[in-house]
Amino acid sequence: MTVSSYDVVAIGNAIVDIIARCDDAFLNEQGLSKGHMQLVDQDAANKLYSAIGPAVEISGGSAANTIAGVASFGGKAAYIGKVSDDDFGRIFAHDINASGVSYQTKPAQSDTPTARSIVLVTPDAERTMSTYLGISPELDSSEVDSDLIKQSKILYLEGYLFDAPQAMEAFRLAASIAKSSDCQVSLTLSDGFCVDRHRGEFLSFIKDDIDILFANESEILSLYETQSFQTAIDNVSKDAKIAAVTRSEKGSVIVTGSNKHEVSAEAASQVADTTGAGDLFAAGFLFGQAQGMALEQSAKLGHIAAAEIISHIGARPETSLRELANQHNLLL
Repeated sequence: MTVSSYDVVAIGNAIVDIIARCDDAFLNEQGLSKGHMQLVDQDAANKLYSAIGPAVEISGGSAANTIAGVASFGGKAAYIGKVSDDDFGRIFAHDINASGVSYQTKPAQSDTPTARSIVLVTPDAERTMSTYLGISPELDSSEVDSDLIKQSKILYLEGYLFDAPQAMEAFRLAASIAKSSDCQVSLTLSDGFCVDRHRGEFLSFIKDDIDILFANESEILSLYETQSFQTAIDNVSKDAKIAAVTRSEKGSVIVTGSNKHEVSAEAASQVADTTGAGDLFAAGFLFGQAQGMALEQSAKLGHIAAAEIISHIGARPETSLRELANQHNLLL
């Protein structure tokens, strides 16, 4: 049996987050749907950027946040994502490597800039994102590192990349490589609007290729076009080998076949910004599964990570997740 060099390798949009605070009135003035992510073009991104107040620039992207979380747990982590050779591209590469993640994707020599997401945080800690994808969805099959995938226990794919046909093909290639090398394949649905755009492709991919599915409550309801959470859970139990469905303060439901495990959320010291809560839940769950832990224990790690991330601004851990897990006697 081949010894894996990495616990998790992730593929996703390489984005720099521009995080600013605002009130609900500002969201209304800008025509933004609170709590959701919308895709915008470069002109709209520039216009919104000029309208916001003071901001913090932090390397982000959903799967990139997750893989940074895996590294914070002490996992061996790697990332594949496309940036340009520009200032934001260098910020992204520096931050993700500094977090302990192996990132070797070569920057593109292109006039199309690195992706950025303007994340607006309202007083209730809800986040609303306007994302200019830039060059990130131009990731294609030539940038899928087959050796890296073969050396990993779990491949983690970000649903947002389904918006680009060539990136979707790269996903399918990566999944095929993983399946041929006993590497599990996991997918996050990313956003309810993303599910609306790609419901058929997602369902097909989940049934054929996915070992671990991540979704929040709104995403799983959208996937099965129902208002009943129980109906959605019943449906996903038939389609996914393992489904980890988060429900904010209600915790999570882990589904595998006819077995359903409800796991309580971890209390946060404060709620400052919900950006990245789902991403970091996935980090803990994936790390636990890569270590061979039980589903419930993996979910507990996920909730510990989510509680840490919502206690401060930004979607990268400020406290060692491994130390937090040890405080809960989960890794000793």
